[in-house]
Amino acid sequence: MSAHITRRSLIRGITMATTVATLATGLAACGGDSDAATADAAASGSVTVGRVSNGAAKETTLKVSEVKSISDLLPDAVRKSGKLVIGSGTLPSGSPPLGYVGGDQKTLTGSEPDLGRLVAAVLGLKPEIKRFTWENLFVGIDSGKVDVALTNVTVTEERKRKYEFASYRKDDLALETPKSSTWKFDGDYKVLAGKTVSVGAGTNQERILLAWKKKLESEGKKLTVKYFQDSNSTYLALNSGKIDAYFGPSPSLSYHVTQSAGTPDPTRVAGQFSGAGESLQGLIAATAKKDSGLAEPLAAALNHLIDNGQYAEWLAAWNLSNEAVATSEVNPPGLPLTDS
Repeated sequence: MSAHITRRSLIRGITMATTVATLATGLAACGGDSDAATADAAASGSVTVGRVSNGAAKETTLKVSEVKSISDLLPDAVRKSGKLVIGSGTLPSGSPPLGYVGGDQKTLTGSEPDLGRLVAAVLGLKPEIKRFTWENLFVGIDSGKVDVALTNVTVTEERKRKYEFASYRKDDLALETPKSSTWKFDGDYKVLAGKTVSVGAGTNQERILLAWKKKLESEGKKLTVKYFQDSNSTYLALNSGKIDAYFGPSPSLSYHVTQSAGTPDPTRVAGQFSGAGESLQGLIAATAKKDSGLAEPLAAALNHLIDNGQYAEWLAAWNLSNEAVATSEVNPPGLPLTDS
């Protein structure tokens, strides 16, 4: 396996398809703007994470309130607005456990929205979550409709040209296959020769996959890359044999493996890879427009949550403890330009 892997200490039958379709319907019905889980935030000094999570998380109430020395770091415009506008790339169907519509069919739940609520509480701001497709998420940041994206954004050197970052979680990618398949991915792209793999458009994993595709083509080998509109379509393709694997965020794929275990179409993780390539641990980060002045207060708020234990409790509630970072860094090294 790659050097990254050794460093780590760390439906779908009809039933599962129906579940995902239900999530998609809930998201479409709710539109692009709302946050139905803010009532218990900064004003009451607590945030409940894992709410209406359909069993993906353990509901946990965390004590958290404004830290004036940190909120004073905010740009004047954001502080005076009294709210933190958070972009979430969860349209159309969401991606459990990172971000999706919960069991009440209206609340945006998931590890990323919950972290946004925690950060906003430390900053003394009301969280206002706006949902986008992944492609339009960055348009929202660029246009000023969004202060910060908290939605599994990988730090890359290319993205640093337009955005500033405050890291909060390790970035691990994975390849998911039918459980009946026998091939494994150990970090060597050559095992993908002759395979058909699905990936999300505009994502960091797409960049990596297309780089592998180019290498294979230079060796006279073929890798077919396919795109689908949502996770429901992706898994229908995987179950029907139209694709050999799905390349996506490790937390989402690991979650789906557990959910598919009792269905006619169980899946497995065939291997993992760092979101920053073979030689660097990838990092997921809060993402704001470059020179917005938000990265520093965001990192300070995240480090406050790390130092005071709420961060660890948030990760544990969502079964993501193995993706913890020791500290939030401002603009840490990311996927190199040669790979991104």
